[in-house]
Amino acid sequence: GLCCCRHYRSIVFADNQKQGRSSMRLKDKVVLITASTRGIGLACVKACAKEGAAVYMAARSMERAKTVADALIAEGCDVKYVFNDATRPETFLSMVHDVVAASGRIDVLVNNFGTSNPGKDLDFAHTDPTVFLETVNLNLRSVFMASQEAAKHMAVQQGGSIINISSIHAVQSMPGYSLYAGTKGAMNASARVMALDYAPYGIRVNNICPGLIMSDVMMDEVYAFAQGEERDAFLKLLNGMQPLPPGKMDDIANAALFLASDMSSYITGQTIMVDGGASIKAH
Repeated sequence: GLCCCRHYRSIVFADNQKQGRSSMRLKDKVVLITASTRGIGLACVKACAKEGAAVYMAARSMERAKTVADALIAEGCDVKYVFNDATRPETFLSMVHDVVAASGRIDVLVNNFGTSNPGKDLDFAHTDPTVFLETVNLNLRSVFMASQEAAKHMAVQQGGSIINISSIHAVQSMPGYSLYAGTKGAMNASARVMALDYAPYGIRVNNICPGLIMSDVMMDEVYAFAQGEERDAFLKLLNGMQPLPPGKMDDIANAALFLASDMSSYITGQTIMVDGGASIKAH
């Protein structure tokens, strides 16, 4: 029944879009999204653009960004792109400058960039201090610098929304993820204080914690298993990790759209679990 409901929901949404019944919840808003040429970031770009926002994709590959932007522009979306390289901290400042220079404002920042350092994040006892610093820089400093710079402009405007794409690992993790879980947990905690600091300026700060999402990255893991029994066993494992079926990238994008819009105007300092119930399930 649940799968059918999800299928029906997607059909209705698609039909509404075709008939031009989008509610334009983000009309006249300027949105900046990091790590946005694929996966959850790209899903957020599409969701915001279809609701009337002028969306800026922050990416390292300008060639890839142009290809994605051109395709969305052809669909009638207002999408542009700015350069951002997570290994170069100064670009988290320059990307905000570029957006404000082009549009005169910034209303929404979606901090989507993050890495789990696959293959490096071992058990805590064997964690390399160098990798620790690398992960903190990529996952935490990026959010700090981008948010601080965007908030300067939002404060002048007396309004804005900062949305962090965090992770279920911030509240419920597993062996081998000490760095990833630690940086995401710090992101959640710092966002609560940021929400207090920026509330007088009308700026809201919230976190989204995705659970298992069948994103591009997740599908890469699925296809890494040999087709047949091995892959089927892995998919069965994924399906049993949470009460609801595994999530879609649009599930995260819809949560981001909600927090970006005036529908959530009285919500700040919160962490929303978009995890199919995984965090409430006893294991």
